[in-house]
Amino acid sequence: MKVFKKYPLKPHNTFNIDVEAELFTEIKNQEDLIELKDYLTSQRMPVLVLGGGSNILFTKNYIGLIIKNNLTGIEIIDEKKDSVIIEAKAGVQWDDLVLFAVENNLGGIENLSLIPGTVGASPIQNIGAYGQEAKDSILLVKGIDLEDFQTKSFTNEGCRFGYRSSIFKSKLKGRFFITSVHFLLTKNPVLNTSYGTIRKELESLGKNDSAITIKDVREAVIRIRESKLPDTKVLGNAGSFFKNPSINKSWYNNLKKVFHDITGYETGIDEIKISAGWLIENAGLKGFRIGNAGVYEKQALVLVNYGSATGEEILNLSNIIKEKVKQKFGVVLQEEVNIH
Repeated sequence: MKVFKKYPLKPHNTFNIDVEAELFTEIKNQEDLIELKDYLTSQRMPVLVLGGGSNILFTKNYIGLIIKNNLTGIEIIDEKKDSVIIEAKAGVQWDDLVLFAVENNLGGIENLSLIPGTVGASPIQNIGAYGQEAKDSILLVKGIDLEDFQTKSFTNEGCRFGYRSSIFKSKLKGRFFITSVHFLLTKNPVLNTSYGTIRKELESLGKNDSAITIKDVREAVIRIRESKLPDTKVLGNAGSFFKNPSINKSWYNNLKKVFHDITGYETGIDEIKISAGWLIENAGLKGFRIGNAGVYEKQALVLVNYGSATGEEILNLSNIIKEKVKQKFGVVLQEEVNIH
């Protein structure tokens, strides 16, 4: 395990923010983990575990040690008549896991195609899209508690999953190094094509209900995402910057009287989730730009770095958006992206 000083982080965050880590190391195998334990035992310091850097905004240099999780490997560890359990190491690219599942006709995560980042980030964020969430397939999360260096495992219930949240993003934030995740996938996929524009995209591909496969669903999701989201190699971004907010039904109904095209869906007894992208766009901010920081012209939920924007400039833009949305709709947006 090598530890580098003043290490550039621009290649390691999809916003392409030009900052550096005081100290930086990569974990590739069990030996590295053992050395990491010895290193942190002798030198206590702030620690940040980094996966693909696709859900983070750096606003300054990081003072402490950044640990890049590069543990890789996908393995079927149990198989039954109708299901399999897959163990994926935390450093595996998330979409590589989805591709593996789809190519083996294993259903449960196909709607999560093309989400950037690593497997290790999937339970932290409880990533989700088009009617599926990671929690729907996660059985077990394995890792090391960086406070006592004990190996620990969390069942699905123990992960305390919520909307874009988990115990790893709250109580254990910054202290749990995920090594692998177990997923339960089905050999008899039940397709979820009713959410968003998936069905419309499938129709454009000439697919009818009786012939749709999970490969078709994956292709449709990829086409939708590529049409709406910028390539991080061209425009720095972290995907959806804000969470979709939830409000009570009476509040939603009052908004509906004024803004007739607002849409929402029930997530609780008295809870309606509405689109943060719709709120931002209808606050007149789609395509809005301050210097090199801007709101993406094709999807208002995505903030982009047009060149040399700093993390502080993007954060300032996000605060302007929050204030304008609050002024117009009375809704307070919350960041989905982790800010450091």
